Amino acid sequence: MSTLPWLHPDRVALLEAALAERILILDGGMGTMLQGHRLDEAGFRGARFEHGRDGAHAHHHDGHAHDHPGGCDLKGNNDLLTLTQPDIIRGVHEAYLEAGADLVETNTFNSTRISQADYKLEHLAHELNLAGAKLARAACDKFTAQTPHKPRFVIGVLGPTSRTASLSPDVNDPGFRNVSFEELARNYTESASGLIDGGADILMVETIFDTLNAKAALYALDTLFVERGARLPVMISGTITDRSGRTLSGQTAEAFYYSVRHARPLSVGFNCALGADDLRPHIQVLADIADSRVSTHPNAGLPNAFGEYDETPEHMAGVIAGFARDGLLNLVGGCCGTTPAHIKAIAEAVRGVAPRVLPALAQAA
Repeated sequence: MSTLPWLHPDRVALLEAALAERILILDGGMGTMLQGHRLDEAGFRGARFEHGRDGAHAHHHDGHAHDHPGGCDLKGNNDLLTLTQPDIIRGVHEAYLEAGADLVETNTFNSTRISQADYKLEHLAHELNLAGAKLARAACDKFTAQTPHKPRFVIGVLGPTSRTASLSPDVNDPGFRNVSFEELARNYTESASGLIDGGADILMVETIFDTLNAKAALYALDTLFVERGARLPVMISGTITDRSGRTLSGQTAEAFYYSVRHARPLSVGFNCALGADDLRPHIQVLADIADSRVSTHPNAGLPNAFGEYDETPEHMAGVIAGFARDGLLNLVGGCCGTTPAHIKAIAEAVRGVAPRVLPALAQAA
């Protein structure tokens, strides 16, 4: 991967210059913002899926027209809004850019065939990624034009999929797997192709709970870059699933880092699952050992009894300011429960604080 030229060398130069100068700001939660629109089934379907797949009526044996093959509800498929409610998605991107984000993440967390299969929309995987990257690209270009000294960047998001390659979904059959490395790699290749074609500056493999899934994604990206003869910077962000300090597939922060380091990522970090307070020791570990940049986009605390996140922008920004002062951060934003208000507070809290300096690691590695 490292010998290939950059696909967008001018964009990478701008990104590297910005990273050397300051802590860069990622955006916040997409789902949090979409929930505020309170969309119903018709809202998720939009005009395109009003009458079943791609506008075609789907008739069942009872003779009634159903809205979707298999009578499947689409409400909750946030990624589909890229196609059915693009103005809402663009609005979320712009709200985060307005709040101070340097980088926005595409609305493609579940835009793989595996995850879209839950809604019988596997065939949309490439289109969702292409359209998702184009929406984020347009928003970033608009803001960059307004402030040329502060370029904005599109992160093409590759989520973890709804399956895990190293764990069995059946407690009675620990050897069983419902997905293979090869199937995951095919999924990631298709999705990443769409993100690249849509204009992403960076690709981020994020919310990794199973490092084997991540390895399939990194393998897919490596292969794709070789095919295209050029590469994009890659960010890698795992998730520590609980206070045990391990990922779902059992790795500590240190083990996780060493198992993905071969990809020579732009950054390694953690997001989701925990709030900033609980993530702190794990980010500290990465900051001590990583020869890449370190990123984090925590949740707004832990969810309450109603599954909602209570941490205020002020509290979260205060904790993150401590991370920044202690030299742990290169990129920071928010995950579940965070809003433009959180991102604005975080951006203000880290403004003027020097980014983490990469350790001059021994060349013996």
